[in-house]
Amino acid sequence: MSAHDTSAAHAPADAHDAHGAEPHGSLRGYMIGFILSVILTAIPFWLVMTGALGSTTATAFAIMGLAVVQIVVHMVYFLHMNFRTEGGWSMLALVFTLILVVIMLAGSMWVMYHLNTNMMPGAHDMRQML
Repeated sequence: MSAHDTSAAHAPADAHDAHGAEPHGSLRGYMIGFILSVILTAIPFWLVMTGALGSTTATAFAIMGLAVVQIVVHMVYFLHMNFRTEGGWSMLALVFTLILVVIMLAGSMWVMYHLNTNMMPGAHDMRQML
């Protein structure tokens, strides 16, 4: 080795395994996440198969709510996202992404609604002819 060699021999032995101070998860954490995921998957199936809520609209909103909860469970227990990892940047990036998605979806729905209303005047007049 020369004096200018910057190989891994000069690096600390555990530098390769240093991924930050946060643990990557434990068997207990993974099992909690798995059990919650199974429960959050079984509940919508039960709601649909039994018709427990009575209304298809209420069932759809319940399923969407449970889907959001399941996304959070996956992010916390399997992706290990929280406000402490990476100085909070991963969670900040997620919040920014969610804001952009909501803006894009809301804007798309607004444009489609107004296109339907303004570009299809004949459809509204046809109802009056019946």
